[in-house]
Amino acid sequence: MNRKTSVGAEVIPGAKGTHFRVWAPERKSVEVVFEDQRPPIRLTAEGNGYFSGLVEKAGSGIRYKYALGGETYPDPASRFQPTGPHGYSEVIDPSSFAWSDQAWPGARLEGQVIYELHIGTFTKDGTWRSAAEKLEYLRETGLTMLEIMPVADFPGRFGWGYDGVQPYAPGSIYGTPDDMRTFVDRAHAVGLAVILDVVYNHLGPDGNYLPKFSPFYLTDKHRTDWGQAINFDGDENGPVREFFRENAAYWIREFHLDGLRLDATQDIHDESEPHILAEITQAARAAAGDKPIVLIAENEPQCTRLIKPIEHGGFGIDALWNDDYHHTAMVALTGKADAYYSDYRGTAQELLSAVKYGYLYQGQWYRWQAKRRGTSALGVRRAAMINFIQNHDQVANSGRGQRVHELTSPGMFKAVVALSLLAPGTPMIFQGQEFGASSPFLFFADHEPELGKLIRKGRVEFLEQWRSLRLPEMRKCLDDPSALATFERSQLNHDEVQNHAETYAVHRDLLRLRREDPVISRQGAGGIDGAVLSSSCFVVRFFTKDFQQDRLLIVNLGADLELNPAPEPLLGPLEGTQWTVLWSSDNPQYGGCGTAPLDSDDNWKIPGQAAVVLYPVPAEE
Repeated sequence: MNRKTSVGAEVIPGAKGTHFRVWAPERKSVEVVFEDQRPPIRLTAEGNGYFSGLVEKAGSGIRYKYALGGETYPDPASRFQPTGPHGYSEVIDPSSFAWSDQAWPGARLEGQVIYELHIGTFTKDGTWRSAAEKLEYLRETGLTMLEIMPVADFPGRFGWGYDGVQPYAPGSIYGTPDDMRTFVDRAHAVGLAVILDVVYNHLGPDGNYLPKFSPFYLTDKHRTDWGQAINFDGDENGPVREFFRENAAYWIREFHLDGLRLDATQDIHDESEPHILAEITQAARAAAGDKPIVLIAENEPQCTRLIKPIEHGGFGIDALWNDDYHHTAMVALTGKADAYYSDYRGTAQELLSAVKYGYLYQGQWYRWQAKRRGTSALGVRRAAMINFIQNHDQVANSGRGQRVHELTSPGMFKAVVALSLLAPGTPMIFQGQEFGASSPFLFFADHEPELGKLIRKGRVEFLEQWRSLRLPEMRKCLDDPSALATFERSQLNHDEVQNHAETYAVHRDLLRLRREDPVISRQGAGGIDGAVLSSSCFVVRFFTKDFQQDRLLIVNLGADLELNPAPEPLLGPLEGTQWTVLWSSDNPQYGGCGTAPLDSDDNWKIPGQAAVVLYPVPAEE
């Protein structure tokens, strides 16, 4: 039987039916049972743990479960759970969708600006359809790639998506699979790439029926932050590896996605060769055919092997989230260095080093974890470091879910935004950052009451790593993850794009500068260097051929700085030229009070809590 995927229900063209295939190695028989009460169909044992069979007159829209020893369960590879992960699975025919993106070229890492987006809170309706109505807005803002938080189906009315239990089924709370396809198709039509956050390190605590089909999906050989690990290197691991490898290919092939973001790869344990991450990478790229895709990993230990080519012993992933950049930026912005910010000082040196070298910790001792952190990033292409000052975890971990602009001054915020959006790494913006959203982003998960109590308790315990959040008066301020109001408070109000026009203009104009400036747009391809001017101030110089059109980015997070003398060669203009302002965070349209010349006969005077971009013009007599 000519199938595109190894498991699940697949409509077979010309066969007038659907072919079912499932792995259940400990079972003697498997039947397909149907919601419409038609007679069940016994599948044929293949002799390798798989059961399969073609069911005639069962096409798209038919709802079914598998019967195992008198109990029925949804398909582990279900393409849609219309009533949630406990209900019947629905046969989906992806070939019936009329794509219009044939001319879409795919996506490469260089030049991208990423926007992390949660479908349920991005709009008030919280659906693919309502999110699609904002695509032109995102494109006009200057974003190029949307990173969608996980959508694999999970129980309840709302959740972040990291407790998914149906890896192949887009969550029904956001719409149908074709609604998701329509979103991607429209995104491509307006010039936006779309990647999906996928979770291959654990399965959620409610609705995970994979162990009913096989005890080999999970293993006690390794432990994760969530309990048992997925079995990528234990007994009977072959079909498990295939299940998740095929899942990566499935999202690329059937939803035309431009890549994947791999969650918490440090908890994807595999002591065999090749590593499952390398296999996932290869499967995803093969599914994309001749179109390039972008694969991004989250990796808390900061292991750069992930982004080395497979032929050089790596896993072939394109980019890594740079937590070091976030952590030092947060300390600089807030002055607080508690919990996992303990090993950062937010100094000019740290921020400049993050711009030049990516990770700050590349093997040094790390007090917070009492071990060495990170591996060398020397030689890594600059675009491979994903820099951000907000993401879903970091906003929620502030306790109250406050966004960083509420935790610092307007000048500091604009200055660090400028650094993040102009630096050579790949910038990422979290939804609502671009207009200074007043809505928090809180941790929310809708589970049955007893599980909800455990999750609430676990969340409080996690936040206790911050000394202030251990205080009794602060505990009263923590929102209940299970409450509908917690989810609703996290939804964006897009009217604030107009109400917070100055903040939005900062992001829009910086992204235009990043995109259109002939020097900054090259992401440091001509070389960069930098110098610390004070504990709070530094300069980054973007070099050009013959140094004729260099750019200076000066960031000062402290008070006004009078640099006199100024013995720093990176500040020197070429003979016959002088520096003038190309962009300043103190521009009146951003709520500032203007920017006087930085370099004059009075030497350098650099405004405090500001970022300024300078470029050369012919010197005045």
